[in-house]
Amino acid sequence: MQRLLRLTGLLVLAGFVLAATTCVRRPGALEQVERSGVLRVATVNSATTYYLGAEGPTGFEYDLAQGFASQIGARLEVVVVPDRAAIMRAVDQGRAQLGAGLALSDARRERVRFTPPYLSSELEAVYRQYTQKPTELADLSGDLVLPADTALADWLRHHRPGIDFKVDTHANTEELMSKIAAGDLKATIANADIVAMNQRYYPKLRVGFTLAEVHQRMAWALSERDRRHGHNRLYNKAVAYLETVKDNGRVNILHDRYFGHAARLGFVGGAEFARQVKKRLDHWKSYFKQAGQQYGLDWRLLAAVGYQESRWNEKAISPTAVRGIMMLTRSTAKRMGVANRRDPQQSIDGGAHYLVELRKRLPEAVKPPDRTWFAMAAYNIGLGHVLDARRLLEADGRDPNVWVNLREALGWLSEKRYLDNTRYGYAQGKQAAAYVSDIRAYYDILTWMSNGQERAKPDALAKQPAASSADQAASEDEPDISITSPAF
Repeated sequence: MQRLLRLTGLLVLAGFVLAATTCVRRPGALEQVERSGVLRVATVNSATTYYLGAEGPTGFEYDLAQGFASQIGARLEVVVVPDRAAIMRAVDQGRAQLGAGLALSDARRERVRFTPPYLSSELEAVYRQYTQKPTELADLSGDLVLPADTALADWLRHHRPGIDFKVDTHANTEELMSKIAAGDLKATIANADIVAMNQRYYPKLRVGFTLAEVHQRMAWALSERDRRHGHNRLYNKAVAYLETVKDNGRVNILHDRYFGHAARLGFVGGAEFARQVKKRLDHWKSYFKQAGQQYGLDWRLLAAVGYQESRWNEKAISPTAVRGIMMLTRSTAKRMGVANRRDPQQSIDGGAHYLVELRKRLPEAVKPPDRTWFAMAAYNIGLGHVLDARRLLEADGRDPNVWVNLREALGWLSEKRYLDNTRYGYAQGKQAAAYVSDIRAYYDILTWMSNGQERAKPDALAKQPAASSADQAASEDEPDISITSPAF
């Protein structure tokens, strides 16, 4: 009898335990965020997603996720993982509520729940100058190497099984392009933005063709397990947020911020820049660093401006009598306290001082990092013309405080139909827009070359975070730019 009672008691206890465990409700992702006040986003370290700049976290995906976290009243916490497969694992295991930096593929859809895509990019076949140019996928068979975690590998296996390719489990896309430039690999396929960025660092990289059959479509990943449990609130909010930032142009603004200047320089300009870095920069680097420290600027930005202005030639002089490394006018030099514009130290100091003054005089509504690019445009054509372009944007009902809009409006300053609505009249605004893009490209290269663990920071003026003819122009024995690549 006692044995029966003990057995009955154990069964009753087991029943209570079972009931308790089955009644515990698994909180949904948004509920987790609301309880902790933190949105955890898993992603990889890369030029297109998230990295630590000189002034803190930055990157396209970081900024996009930061906006979403702010909208739902949470603090963003980035969970850095080694590869894109680990992004999906982190989301599936609940270590992150959201995964960023993933391209859509059928294989990945089986593991996580994707939002609709918010960005689509072309994919380009990359090869080395002076080797056989590929014109279609079949030309790459046997020579193609891809990173192991790319969505393109899944697509090739399912849709082009006849293409023989290898995956490198230890390298990312940028490392593969470095190996192609060095002659160690023959070809890869990569996002067009990344290709354009790396052509500046490795002038021997060439684009064979653009992949017509497929684009890289980026989307956020959320837990499929949450969907099965009926937890859709975070997913619905993420979808609504992404639709909003696509519709209001925020995605385009961020894309321009990080990649809009990438293709401007090209491989020939990158090769010439590399030559001048070796030939001239060391003569003036200490002056750029001193001025940067004095005025709270990144010395590499000042050096980029100096290269754009004079190619670091202290004897440079223009037909309009601006001169010196920073090409100061006589009146500007006088206002900045520069007695001798041809003195390299005085010129660099005066240029830095002038950039800071221009930045201060911009309307407060212009925020970093766009404030930097506005100041550079003003350095080139004058603050009055930049303010004219802002006014034209306002009259057109467009946001006058973002660079992607101002860059377009600068071009209007040379068009007759707009001149009656300006205070300062005609200006070569398209030249100013190109001027800024070139400086951004030079600045990026200097950042890579000077510190392999640091990418260009979002706002270099801010102390606070905030094919054939060109082939002929480049020499075969001309070395690629020597850089130490960050561990993306």
